[in-house]
Amino acid sequence: MNDMSFFGLFWQASLLVKIVMLILLAFSVFSWTLIFQRHKVLKSAKSNADRFEDKFWSGVDLGKLYHELNARQEQLGGMEKVFTAGFKEFARLSKSSSRSPQSVLDGADRSMRVTLNREVEHLESHLSFLATVGSISPYIGLFGTVWGIMNSFIALGNVQQATLSMVAPGIAEALIATAMGLFAAIPAVMAYNRFSHNVEKLELSYLNFQEEFHTILHRQVFANDGGQAA
Repeated sequence: MNDMSFFGLFWQASLLVKIVMLILLAFSVFSWTLIFQRHKVLKSAKSNADRFEDKFWSGVDLGKLYHELNARQEQLGGMEKVFTAGFKEFARLSKSSSRSPQSVLDGADRSMRVTLNREVEHLESHLSFLATVGSISPYIGLFGTVWGIMNSFIALGNVQQATLSMVAPGIAEALIATAMGLFAAIPAVMAYNRFSHNVEKLELSYLNFQEEFHTILHRQVFANDGGQAA
């Protein structure tokens, strides 16, 4: 009597279908691991950005804030790094009397832009794996299904009288491959879309902060330069 449980069908499957199932199982495990890890990273980045913005706009002295953040440089992330990179470059260039106010601002902007791009790249890391799993898993599962059904029909050609009990196990084990492909793909696609949206929102908040900080530096550098406009 055929074992129609999941594990029974797995052990009865052909070698190629077993390999397909194991690949899809590995995709699913890696995807869920990545989903939990990315959720933690993005949630932390959002929390840090909100907390830093509250402190930044609380009226704290920017020089004092910079030194406070610089003291724990290794723990910084996101908006904090954008701020420290811009303020550090601004302070360094401001010490040079040969630098024009606009060149000081441009240097600070370049530093913030490079740091911002690195932070966004960090937030997006491994998301392409989720997109890949979401796009190819159904096809891998379908390949296993087609192969399994093909083997079932080939086996039927060797008997004179086919019965449902002879066909059912082969078709069932083949369809499990499709089910596993969908099980791996659906969470990966949903997570990729959600995380991509969250990264876009964080990137926009970083860009808005960069513009606002640029405005503050602009006022400061031209105020120090005698109030001349850029």
